[in-house]
Amino acid sequence: MVDLPFRDRAEAGRLLGAEIATRNLAADTIVLGLARGGVPVAVEVAEALGALLDVMVVGKLGVPWQPELAMGAIAGEIRVLDHRLIHELHISEEEIKAVVARETQEMRRREELYGRASEATLSGRTVVLVDDGLATGSTMLAAARHVRSMHPRKLVVAVPVGSSEGCNGLKKAVDECICLAVPEPFHAVGEWYRDFPQVTDAAVKEILNRSD
Repeated sequence: MVDLPFRDRAEAGRLLGAEIATRNLAADTIVLGLARGGVPVAVEVAEALGALLDVMVVGKLGVPWQPELAMGAIAGEIRVLDHRLIHELHISEEEIKAVVARETQEMRRREELYGRASEATLSGRTVVLVDDGLATGSTMLAAARHVRSMHPRKLVVAVPVGSSEGCNGLKKAVDECICLAVPEPFHAVGEWYRDFPQVTDAAVKEILNRSD
């Protein structure tokens, strides 16, 4: 058990890294932090494992009038949609296409800025996908399906905190899902951190440069 809330993403990452280290993963393990909020967690996990750190760019598809509420996500050529939510909120196909187009453009910008993990890098290796938490899980699901298409030997998802819905929804898509805490009720990832600022592009670049 862990005490909630976490102080910040760094503390959460250290606790998560210590837990993952007990799994005795392969020496060629690579840790991918979901940009942007997952990267400060992932760097601590990579340090605990003595593993390489890279970044995974994923686009959250926010509801047009409530962008923080995810109706899906995109990663590479993978698109995940929450059809139940889309139906309940009467979101049109045209609205979905507009959000996808905007988020695709933002993903390309981030990939140019950060770089991205390639199939050659991930094929045949153990990959640990890390984020700062799981709410609906759609963003991580898109990331996991994208990584799976690159043929890793083993795919692990690891987060400090998540909803039961988010964690359970990932179990069939990955080989292992590690979540330190699954509190109820769960409304948002940020409520389980005392310090939860937006992570900037500059912060991600600094972490990646420091880990080279």
